[in-house]
This record gives sequence, C-alpha cells and structure tokens, in this order.
Amino acid sequence: MIYANVYAAGHSNNSMFATEDSVHRFNPTYTPRLLREALLGKGIELNTPDVNQGRDIAFDLFFEGREFVEDGIPKYLIALENPNINRLNENREYCKRFRKVFAWDKRLHDLPNVVPVMLPNRLEFGPFPTFAERDIFSCLINANKAFREALPTDLYLERVKTIRWYERHAPQYFELYGMGWQKPAPAFNPWGKLKRSVASLRVKLHGYKPFPSYRGEVRDKSSVMRRSKFSYCYENTRGPDNYITEKIFDSLISGCVPVYWGPENIVEYIPEGCFIDHSVFADTAAVHAYLRTVTPERYEQYQRDIAQFLKSDAAKIFSVEHFVGTLVGRITKDLFS
Repeated sequence: MIYANVYAAGHSNNSMFATEDSVHRFNPTYTPRLLREALLGKGIELNTPDVNQGRDIAFDLFFEGREFVEDGIPKYLIALENPNINRLNENREYCKRFRKVFAWDKRLHDLPNVVPVMLPNRLEFGPFPTFAERDIFSCLINANKAFREALPTDLYLERVKTIRWYERHAPQYFELYGMGWQKPAPAFNPWGKLKRSVASLRVKLHGYKPFPSYRGEVRDKSSVMRRSKFSYCYENTRGPDNYITEKIFDSLISGCVPVYWGPENIVEYIPEGCFIDHSVFADTAAVHAYLRTVTPERYEQYQRDIAQFLKSDAAKIFSVEHFVGTLVGRITKDLFS
C-alpha cells in the first residue's frame, strides 16, 4: 500500500472522510470520501497526517493554499476557494512549487503544472415539483458573512441589500435561511463592531430580529429549494471567470429557478435558459417585477432547460465524478509512469 497525507483546515483523525463534517457544519463530505475511495482502488491510502505517523509518504495533498514546507515530499494543491478568501490560491509563485495544481481560475491555466477543474457538485436529481406545487415564492440560503476589506466585486453586501429590499417591500414573497442570520451582519471596523454589539444585546434582551425574514438554519437545502419557485444565488464575488460554485447547482438540481449573480462568463458553461441573470437588471426591485411576470408555462420551460442541461455532457465537468477522476488520473500518472 502507498500512503499519502491530506491537509485540510481543522481536520484530523480522518474527520474529512466522515459521513458528516465535524469541523464545518452542514458541509458535505461526499467529494473527499469519493476521492479517498478512488485512490484506494489504485493502491493509495489517503489519510490526515496524524493517522499516517511513522509511514513513508508518497505525496501530500493540500485542500486549499496553506503553508508550504520543503521536506522532499511531492505536493499537490486543490485550489477551489475564492482567492479573496484564500490569497495563496491565486499566487502564481506559490502554485509553481507544486507538482500539480487543480484549479478553476483561468488566470493560472497558463502554468504548466496547473490542471483545469471546475468546483465539483453532486448532480443527482429526480422529477421537479411544478410551479403550483411550490409554496415559497423566493428564498436565499447562505451563511451570514462579510469580507474584512471593501471589495468592488463584493456580493456578500448585495445579498444583504436583496434581503432588506424584500423585508421592506415584499416580505410575503421571500424567506431567508442559513447560519448566522439570528445575529447582525459581521463587522470589522470599530464603528461597525459597536453597532453589532448593540444589536446583539437587543437580540439577547428584547428578542430583536436583525433579519425579520429569517426562518432558521437548514441541513438539507433541497428541502427549501424544492418548495421555492425562485432562489437568489449570489457568489461571494462577481468574479473572476470560472468561479461557479455549488450555489447555482443547489438550485438547479431542485428544479428551482436561480436568480444568479457571479462571473461574467457564466453562459460559457450554463445555458442562459437555465437561470435568471441578476446582472442584467438595475436592482432587486426590477428582478422581483420580472419574477412576478413568470407564468407556470414559462416556469415549466425553465425547468425543461435545466433538466436538459443537467443530463448533458456540458454539465459533467461540474460533477464530483469528473473532478475525482481528473485528480486520480493525474496523480497516478505521476506516481506510476
């Protein structure tokens, strides 16, 4: 048996291969579990470093950029996180140090050791509930987060703007789900922290709801998505190209029409008939006005387009199976060629 280390923030004792992620709540572990299984099929056992103590290590695999230590062990990087959150993922000099880097970011694809991949998703789906069977008009499912510094491409702020618009103008047409919305939005400067502290105190003492549209956390997004006609799916930022995460796919596999805001090149990968592009509207009011015009017949066409895409070869590059196959193929070629 060949042994390899896997490094992922917060994980030890092979916790990232458990059925449920004990480090990141509600985070699916299907991709690392499938990856480990596929490598085992090639005679390679992937473990967190504590499990591999005392063994000869063939390679290290990093999930996201982290400190690189020259120790003679070949290293591979899976760079999936937004580079505004993990700066190492876009650092060309850092990436050059790896035997292979698996990355979606087109800005790295000219490097000879970079293998293009897209963020992986489970593309399993069944019959979609119809327009009439969906009792929630629109929803947003995200954690309550913010960037520390101002970014011109920030979509965390746009999520909050959308939430606030619905709470003021059309509360009956919108429901908010996810972690952290029972508290005010995160703040990092002194004035923002003071306002957040005051609001948090009001929550504790007086039952104040910072976001009145909030309905709670949700373990299974599809339980809400399959009840919702539309979902607001904003990436963390408006770019860069190819940054297409699970947010739009969570909606698509539930047959819920996404109102999507992300990279400018989205239609290179997902047909425009599968989603509503927020970027072509002036604001949330304009988006909502359009959503109110969508008939059951038009909605059915959206769902047909979504199903056709998910069944097509074009969707396969977003599947966990394609992602795992790419990694295992390149790593084993290095080891055994």
